Amino acid sequence: MFRRTETFKEYLYAYPVISLIVAVNLLLWIITGLFQNPFGNSLYQLGAGVNLFISGGEFWRLVTPIFLHAPGSVSHVLFNCFSLVIFGPALEQMLGKLKFSLFYLLTGIIGNAITYILDPYSFVSHIGASGAIYGLFGCYLFMVYFRKHLIDSGNAQLILIIFVIGIIMSLFSANINLTAHLAGAVGGFVLAPLFLIKANPFSIYRNKRPPQREDDTGFDPDRWKKRPYGRRTNKKLVLWIVIAALVLIGIYDYMN
Repeated sequence: MFRRTETFKEYLYAYPVISLIVAVNLLLWIITGLFQNPFGNSLYQLGAGVNLFISGGEFWRLVTPIFLHAPGSVSHVLFNCFSLVIFGPALEQMLGKLKFSLFYLLTGIIGNAITYILDPYSFVSHIGASGAIYGLFGCYLFMVYFRKHLIDSGNAQLILIIFVIGIIMSLFSANINLTAHLAGAVGGFVLAPLFLIKANPFSIYRNKRPPQREDDTGFDPDRWKKRPYGRRTNKKLVLWIVIAALVLIGIYDYMN
């Protein structure tokens, strides 16, 4: 479910929404932070979440922070994009492109809206896709407890571990918007039963591949069958450990 075996081309074909979101995140980060320029700085100032400005009617700031990340912080944007690449595909396939896009935006908006409601007007520059990403975790948590047929026990354990670690680490850093994380997760959990109606297990989608031309040089028509999909081995446990380690490294780097 969270194991990525696709080539880059296959990934783009199978998960176009995730691919687009990641591309937008990286592009905006490059424009607003990697290269210092007046246009990028103005764009960042116009889109960052600032409670005082939201109270003045600039409600687009509930949406735009979902796609902005801290200028100059490689760890911030890469950690969020990495999380999307790993944990987003299953939901995109299960919900479909339109429903997944709406779910992602709604949970991100919920995270920003609760930040506006609960935090003081002086709270500025709350940015990042974390609220929406925790919204995905909230949806997975709903599956773990109420839609067990949509997620296997191994991946359910992984989600619980990553979620708990993420929340605990968030508690010990002033640089992380804990309000948005929790609100996004709760929003995802609450919205999940509405969006998971008629959802099918991810396993029925995982062999989705881009169409191949018969005249492709060196194309082996049986090569997909050679991939060990569904094989329960110790490699799966190793993969979980690697993912958890990378997430922890990303959180630690983000906090410092």
